[in-house]
Amino acid sequence: MQRVAMGVVLAGLLSVPAMATPPVTKARLIVLTDIENEPDDAQSLVRLLLYANELDIEALIATTSIHMRTEIHPDSIHRTIAAYGQVQPNLLRHAAGYPTADSLSMLVHAGQPAYGMAATGPGKDSEGAKRIIAALDNADPRPLWVSVWGGANTLAQALLTLKATRSPAELSRLVAKLRVYTISDQDDAGAWIRRTFPTLFYIVSPGSYAAATWGGMFNAVEGLDNTTVSTDWITRNIQQNQGPLGATYPDVAYGMEGDTPAFLGLIPNGLSDPERPDWGGWGGRYELYTPALEATDPKGFNGGVPVEQETRPIWTNAVDNVTPYIANPYGRPVKQGPRSYSHFQATIWRWRDAFQNDFAARIAWTTQPPDKANHPPVAALDHADRLTVTAGELFQLSAKGSSDPDGDSLSYLWFHYPEVGSWKQPIPAKGAENIYRVTFRAPMVTKPETAHFIAAVSDKGTPALTRYRRVIVTVVPRG
Repeated sequence: MQRVAMGVVLAGLLSVPAMATPPVTKARLIVLTDIENEPDDAQSLVRLLLYANELDIEALIATTSIHMRTEIHPDSIHRTIAAYGQVQPNLLRHAAGYPTADSLSMLVHAGQPAYGMAATGPGKDSEGAKRIIAALDNADPRPLWVSVWGGANTLAQALLTLKATRSPAELSRLVAKLRVYTISDQDDAGAWIRRTFPTLFYIVSPGSYAAATWGGMFNAVEGLDNTTVSTDWITRNIQQNQGPLGATYPDVAYGMEGDTPAFLGLIPNGLSDPERPDWGGWGGRYELYTPALEATDPKGFNGGVPVEQETRPIWTNAVDNVTPYIANPYGRPVKQGPRSYSHFQATIWRWRDAFQNDFAARIAWTTQPPDKANHPPVAALDHADRLTVTAGELFQLSAKGSSDPDGDSLSYLWFHYPEVGSWKQPIPAKGAENIYRVTFRAPMVTKPETAHFIAAVSDKGTPALTRYRRVIVTVVPRG
């Protein structure tokens, strides 16, 4: 019976033509940044501009925060955009869609130069708050992502104005268009927003910064090779001899790019679905629940923002158990390392080498001709990305048809992501997992279960770049 089932599954999969990465709708994005509070906002802005062709940036708003309570710095945003303008023509040689510096400068706005909810209320609409309202009023049906790198009071003001001026039905419709990702709470507006608008889609790690997922962006992990977040790596690959935009990337003061996860998951790489934070991706993985106050480390450092018990479910910390792959000098190029890690920050750092290499490649695009720089591979599937198999059955997943625009050789790595989907027990590959077509055996189930499998397709260019395809397999019981 297994032999027959295997033949049926293989015949079904291999008869389907290769499916390239499907077209992705660009995410609409507004950024609120307390730039000049410390260097990490400026660092994140450099990275963001390198992906300005992949996102529809609609506003860059200078705000305050608990760390910078009475000043804002739109001038610093303009300064980074000016450096981008020097390299934008070269970026266009590598990929279409990079906006001009002038068009980006027109998107820079100011929030209130004062702290938190005390700076909100009737008559306190800033340029930034008005821009958020205008973006929500736009007939564009796509969700509007608000990426908050500092305080959230500019968003709070926009919502206050909408609450005062729109009907309840219209307010509900506009709130439903919002997707908010804040880097912790850097003023008292975040908690107010979540209480006042209980249906608002909101990603945040409230409480202490030590209890935040975004720390996975830069924290060195004991037992891992942390080279790609080292000072030396940043100097060589981003800052020095990498053109005028790289030269604006400041040294780390407290943590490298703590704000970047608030937009990293919007970059279309085949891994994440922004509407499903629980599926995981470069920006981390988050689950929808109401965290207990003690789980947020409320007495830890966050600059002094009051920490409250959450009043409703939010998208917040989720834990991944990761056994990182390491280089293998002989035979298979990679193997699982000797140590496993279980942590909410692992939902970011497990992808860190990939997104750091991607960053380095894009900085190279600012100065190098296309034939001297690396470009990401195109990950494809030899079958649909939703499959149904029977319990106990062998099935194959195939990334046949993947390609590389530079003609580079490709490497493959297939793995089950057990934290995602209803089936939580790991499903190992039957044999090598580093070839384009890999066999798995469906677990024995008593009811339909879902399992997510990821194909990581990497080129052998310098630096090596990775793109992904996700396959969701539904396993049904035997009849």
